[in-house]
Amino acid sequence: MITFNRIAGIQAGKAGPAMAWAQEICAYLKDAHGMTVEMAVPVGGNPSRIAWSVRYDSLAAMEAAQDRMLKDAKYQQIVAKGGDLLISGATRDSLWKSL
Repeated sequence: MITFNRIAGIQAGKAGPAMAWAQEICAYLKDAHGMTVEMAVPVGGNPSRIAWSVRYDSLAAMEAAQDRMLKDAKYQQIVAKGGDLLISGATRDSLWKSL
């Protein structure tokens, strides 16, 4: 099992719109691609962050899903709407393998 995490910094004063946008991404990926993407916010530390997490059966399954998302024009439109909500350069991705 592979877990993909993305953590992004939210622009000052944009927390509300960023949360709505992040939920829109999760809902769209569930409806259009059957993916369960969890959205989270920090309990401590810097509160101006948002995270998404999704699990895949394998790296190959993750690659296939990412290829589908890259080719999905509607998904790309939704992602583009968040351009002014996040801090440029403040996004971090990580991959975790379950043991």
